[in-house]
Amino acid sequence: MMRTVCLVSDRTGITTEMLGHSLLTQFATLRFRTLTMPFVASVEEARGVVARIDAIAREEGMRPLIFSTLVDDEVRAVVREANGFFMDFFDAFLAPLETELGMRSAHVRNAHPPGIVVDPAHSARVNATNYALANDDGAGARDYRSAQVILLGVSRTGKTPTSLYLALQYGIFTANYPLTDEELESGRLPPVLVPYRDKLHGLTIRPERLRQIRQERRPESRYASEPQIQFEVRSALALFERCGIPYLDVSSISVEEIASRILATKNLSRQVRA
Repeated sequence: MMRTVCLVSDRTGITTEMLGHSLLTQFATLRFRTLTMPFVASVEEARGVVARIDAIAREEGMRPLIFSTLVDDEVRAVVREANGFFMDFFDAFLAPLETELGMRSAHVRNAHPPGIVVDPAHSARVNATNYALANDDGAGARDYRSAQVILLGVSRTGKTPTSLYLALQYGIFTANYPLTDEELESGRLPPVLVPYRDKLHGLTIRPERLRQIRQERRPESRYASEPQIQFEVRSALALFERCGIPYLDVSSISVEEIASRILATKNLSRQVRA
């Protein structure tokens, strides 16, 4: 049985994803399909989210789980009416804080109270996150010179969530590169990565697990076919071995563990950047 999880946020949704994932990993025997619904900042946008969640509930015959980090009371109230099991991270912590501090919170997005000095590590995480987004899946200008680690692997091996986790939690500048059929057939490291061989770290996955993931994304496609997946996984592993690239099987471990193992392998630690 699979449960759909809707991650609703008035910002990028990255925080909601990280918090939600941490909770869901405690239920390892269940399968979850996560849908991120970011930038829900108005009542109108909230109503659109409710319509989408209600449609999912009708189609699946089971109400989705809703994880929310919505700050605005009115917007949150609308989403709470959706046909889902609603859990709000701000409700869980703000109300007890208001009681303890004897005052109501500001309920504003992305604010820094004047009495709080922002940790320099916060800037490091922001810069690293912006870098990870700009260098995701070979996108953008491919600024690999600034990377501290470059994740390498076939599609759907967790490169993007791992890159973002390393950025958000540790301030690590992480790029990632998807291996294409042409590159796998050549058996050679992509030329753009050759100067940065010491920064590379491979991610691999069991073929049966990768097929399960891809079937959910593109059912019965060549992309999700067993021969295609066997070819990609086998060729990527051969490339890692031939080029001496350290790699990790991510089939059954959490993004937190993936990140920790990569940090240990590459001898990296939490960064503080100006």
